[in-house]
This record gives sequence, structure tokens and C-alpha cells, in this order.
Amino acid sequence: MKVYTKTGDKGTTALFGGTRVPKDHIRIDSYGTVDELNSYIGLIRDQEMDAHYKTILIEIQDRLFTVGAILATPAEKEVLKNGELRLKNLGIIDSDIELLENEIDKMEENLPQMTHFVLPGGHPTVSHCHIARCICRRAERLAVHLSHNEHVPEIAIKYLNRLSDYLFVLARKLSSDLKADEVKWIPRK
Repeated sequence: MKVYTKTGDKGTTALFGGTRVPKDHIRIDSYGTVDELNSYIGLIRDQEMDAHYKTILIEIQDRLFTVGAILATPAEKEVLKNGELRLKNLGIIDSDIELLENEIDKMEENLPQMTHFVLPGGHPTVSHCHIARCICRRAERLAVHLSHNEHVPEIAIKYLNRLSDYLFVLARKLSSDLKADEVKWIPRK
């Protein structure tokens, strides 16, 4: 399979199932942002950290490919001619969200309770987590925007929401592990 097909030279691209849309379509922006997030999580995974976090990040990257496939499939292409669901072997399931929630709960057991917002930073790895969290929030906003006009499974949006929470807590946990300063945001009086 060639990397270049020349089919997008005029500013359109194919969705899952073959429908062509402009490259600036909200659906493309939505799954493109998930791809950006996935790449950034790869950068986080390349940092020095506990192997357990790396294992969870690989799982997350796999799930993000699934979210991307979901977002790349228009509603009219979700079902094949024989009535079978095109993405039947793909999908985000409750246990994917539960994994994130369980990981958040485990990390928070050893973290000081939050009393203020924290300023992103303190260590390059922590900063990467905060950037990924922001990209995740953007992906979530775009998926919600897409859902106003086209079908987007609610669980895909829920997964992105929980993932941004996970990335925030991972940033806090890595701050603790790396003995980096966690700077509280205290508004001016």
C-alpha cells in the first residue's frame, strides 16, 4: 500500500466506508485531533517513568485508535448491507472507562488533596501530560460539536472526558514521583 494516493490533492478525504468530505469537515477535525492526542501520548510514553504508566498509556493509545475509527465513520456507514455493524469488533466499552477511573483512584491514594488549581509545569514530563490533557479536552469539544449534527456514540465522548481527567491526575502523580514542584494557582486579591 502506498503512502500517497493523490486522492486528497483537491482538498477532500475519505471517511471510513468511502464517503468523501472536505478536509476541513468537523468530522475530520474531530478524529484528527484524536490522532494528535495519540501522538502526544506517545511522546509522554517515551519519557522516563514507571513501566506501569507506560503499559496504561499503550492501552490508551489503542483505545484512541478505536475512538478515531468511530469518529471517522458516518452514521450511514455504521451498518453494512447485511445489517451487520461495521464496527462490531471495535468500540469503547464500559471497562475502558473503568480502567481509567481505577487508575485515577490508585494514583490519588498517595497524592495530597487538591485545594487549588495547579499551574502546568514543574518537569518536562509533567508539562507533556498537561499539553496532552488540553489536546484531549479539544478532542472532546470537537466530538461534542460533531454530535450536534451527526451521530457520535455517547461512550466515545465519555471516554475522552475521563481520559482528560486521567491525564491531569497522571501529571500530578508524576510531579510527586519526580519530586517536582506543584505550584498552586492563587488568584490575586
